[in-house]
Amino acid sequence: MEQQYRVSSSPHFRSNESVSGIMRDVVIALLPATAAGIYFFGFNALITVLLSVGAAVATEFFVQRYMRKVPTTIGDFSAVVTGLLLALNLPASVPWFIPVVGSIFAIAIVKQAFGGLGFNFMNPALAARAFLMASWPTDMTTWAVPRAADGVTGPTALGILKEALPDQLPSVMNALIGNIGGCIGETSALLLILGGLYLVWRGVIDIRIPAVYIATTFVLLFIFNGFNFQIAFLHVLIGGLMLGAFFMATDYSSTPVNFRGQMIFAVGAGLLTALIRQFGGYPEGVSYSILLMNVATPLIEKYSKSRVFGGGKK
Repeated sequence: MEQQYRVSSSPHFRSNESVSGIMRDVVIALLPATAAGIYFFGFNALITVLLSVGAAVATEFFVQRYMRKVPTTIGDFSAVVTGLLLALNLPASVPWFIPVVGSIFAIAIVKQAFGGLGFNFMNPALAARAFLMASWPTDMTTWAVPRAADGVTGPTALGILKEALPDQLPSVMNALIGNIGGCIGETSALLLILGGLYLVWRGVIDIRIPAVYIATTFVLLFIFNGFNFQIAFLHVLIGGLMLGAFFMATDYSSTPVNFRGQMIFAVGAGLLTALIRQFGGYPEGVSYSILLMNVATPLIEKYSKSRVFGGGKK
């Protein structure tokens, strides 16, 4: 009998894991921080989350069905993850069109225009956030006050750190539970850490990138602030560091796959985050740091990959 061979590209490993299973785990890991954001910021936060997720799923369906004419993959939950991550990176006070436009940009331009899941060279949610920041900077930097009536705004904890106002700094407890100003999902450090550890336990992500990224940011800001442990520790707890480290710097398609490359990526992201926060004009640096390292990933992998066994010298 003639033997049949199937030719396909690598990798050829087989696993019981599926895209939908991995994405469901990410959604599960994000739910506690999402619920906390809705609790602290109210009805506007819920609407922002629903609009962002709904627009992401609808855009993926439309682009795949009517523009790319390929089978739709909305059932794999990847569009839900993108929409949810984008919503968690937005202030609760944004107008309704902001999450809708952002999700359309994330899915149609950053994800589907390059071939869909696994082909995007940067994190879609962060790219959309950068696009929204450039397009509507006032709306994107107007922060709702937690547990206050709708429409009440105030500074973020990072803004207070940036302006060096020690009397207004939040307590460690408030920073841990999320009772501080900021984006919907970046306030509760404790719940983000628990969600990240859940992903580590499930084998969805490796702890190395988040740990090195957070540690690098802490050490550099500790040095930059005159070895002030309190300031450096608050920098770790507030802002988007936990959300970025566990849920966006670990994106499969836009980060290095080898160990050395991952370490370079994490240290570089931490360095850029610390530099932007300490010396830049904008108090937050996580989004731009990860995006810049996403763009640098092909170069990092080129110079960090291991030599093929049996291969000669370069």
